[in-house]
Parts: sequence; C-alpha cells; structure tokens
Amino acid sequence: MKPARVPHRRPLPGSPFNVPTVARPAKVFELDDQVTHDRYGLGRVIEVDENAVLVDFRTHQERISEPYPKLTRL
Repeated sequence: MKPARVPHRRPLPGSPFNVPTVARPAKVFELDDQVTHDRYGLGRVIEVDENAVLVDFRTHQERISEPYPKLTRL
C-alpha cells in the first residue's frame, strides 16, 4: 500500500507567508580594517583581493574568501 500523496498547493499572491527574500549587501573590507572572526578572534586586514582578504591575527595569518563567513568588521 502506497502512502497518500499530499497535493502541491500554490501560494496565494496576497499571502503573508510570501515574504520576498532581501539580498544582503556584500561585505566590503579595506586595508587596516580591524575585524573579528568567530574562530580566530581579533585581527587586522593586511591584503584585499577580488574575492578574498588576508587577515593578520598576530599568531598567524589567514586568507578568508567570499562570502566571508564568520568575519565581521569592527
């Protein structure tokens, strides 16, 4: 015996559950920006490429690429 299929329902155009997704602005970093990372802690941007930044965390340097997860500008 097959399980019952749930019919696919179209969302109503005026439904409050049809919230459009808002695109978040891209993070922009510049040289000497002070940043914090959830894993590495406080650091300073020492190099900016097209799609990556090099951050000096004093004990080591780490290259973090877009979309810059867990990296926040202070």
